[in-house]
Amino acid sequence: MSVADALDPRPQDPAMGGIIKLACLAVGGQGGGVLTGWIEDMARANGYVAQATSVAGVAQRTGATVYYLELAPASAQRPIFSLMPAAGDVDVMIAAEMMEAGRSIIRGFVTPDRTTLIASTHRALAVSEKMAPGDGIANSDEVLAAADIAARRVIAADFDQIAIKNGSVISASLFGALAASGTLPFPVTAFEAAIRSGGKGIEGSLRAFKAGYLAAQDGAPRPAPPAPPKIAPVKGPAKLLAGWHALTARVATLPAPAQDMALAGLKKVVQFQDLAYGAAYLDRLTLMAQIDRPPHAVSTEAAKYIANAMCYDDIIRVADAKTRQGRRARIAAEMGAKEAHVMQVTEFLHPRAEEIVSMLPTKIGARWAAKPKRMALLDRLFGKGRRLRTDGLTAFVTLYVLGGLKSYRRRTLRHAQEVAHMERWLARATALVPANYDLAVEVLRCRRLVKGYSDTHARGLSKFDKVLSGITAVEGRSDAADWARRLREAALKDEEGAALDGALATIRSFS
Repeated sequence: MSVADALDPRPQDPAMGGIIKLACLAVGGQGGGVLTGWIEDMARANGYVAQATSVAGVAQRTGATVYYLELAPASAQRPIFSLMPAAGDVDVMIAAEMMEAGRSIIRGFVTPDRTTLIASTHRALAVSEKMAPGDGIANSDEVLAAADIAARRVIAADFDQIAIKNGSVISASLFGALAASGTLPFPVTAFEAAIRSGGKGIEGSLRAFKAGYLAAQDGAPRPAPPAPPKIAPVKGPAKLLAGWHALTARVATLPAPAQDMALAGLKKVVQFQDLAYGAAYLDRLTLMAQIDRPPHAVSTEAAKYIANAMCYDDIIRVADAKTRQGRRARIAAEMGAKEAHVMQVTEFLHPRAEEIVSMLPTKIGARWAAKPKRMALLDRLFGKGRRLRTDGLTAFVTLYVLGGLKSYRRRTLRHAQEVAHMERWLARATALVPANYDLAVEVLRCRRLVKGYSDTHARGLSKFDKVLSGITAVEGRSDAADWARRLREAALKDEEGAALDGALATIRSFS
């Protein structure tokens, strides 16, 4: 250590000869470069030498940019800094998103002997998470549990929401958390001076900095899990409300474990169509409840998945969703648009021939679907896709009229196809209840494979049929329910169905 270092009153890192090593993982829009610049400017303004580097990640959330800084007190002998962080050699790790914290742990940047981990608990979902047909969202609680083991100290809060509430971006609130951590030998005023020297968005950044500082104080509680959403009260004309209350009274006659799910399902199908449709939902659910027994899992799963099956996505539902009251305000809020801004909304529609035919009356649609030449003609007419500006009158009225065709829906080919498919599925589950209750429950749960519209719906339906065929092959086995669950989970793992094909191949090998 030099004489200058020995006389410097500021704290030193005895393990690294005074060099402080800090890394940050951030993706586009999170201000990782701004945060790095603040730290670098602050260090130099306070008598330190500093070097900052960055390696850009890949677009579309498949990788974060790695920002790396090394700081050391100025001395006669200038230190030689590294260009990139090394495993086991990082003092402070800042992760601007929860899964980035997990990646920093996996890469060895976080160690229990030296690393302070500052992480935001919010999620910005990766492409791989969004692409999964099932629930592909990684578990944040597991990352936090791993962080408690891997890091010397963990500072975690929703720094993104903190920044938004204060009119800034996450870099400012993370800077505040860094100041509160005490890992850098600079006073809070030095951090604030670095923000002021930036010259842009100073007031908002300072507010977010202070809020981040307070949130990062020792003993700050971890964010509580979100409360379950409340079902809004039903409103409407007295006559319709009387019909609704009559339906809810029928829900009270169902097994107690299934009643909450049945009420949510009833509201969904009535909103999708009308009160008569809600009565049909309860008729089907009541038949399942009559053959059920404790623990009433059949009734509970039927309450959920019959509602989903009855509320299929067709052209009418999509058009209705795109013209609902409040949608434009929601989009404006998500985009941060103000009253002074001009916002244009373009809908991208690509109806297939099958969707066009599905809107025809049942018999006419069936005849068209059976004629390849007619289907090819529809593909040529509609297969190029459409862009409709729903901020304009013509496109909005077109979709509004389509969305108002609820009374016609039950006469369409699509409705006939959905009802027939649902009845076959329920008959299959019903037949299994007496002999293999657990397998019947798994068959009901398989309905989650069918979702969406157009190509998404077609792929889901294909997987559903494959899973049901696999269940038929193992129906006589004592572990049939377990295999049904494995098949369903395999179908949800990837869009192409490779995992499902592998599971089916395993089943075929049994014979």
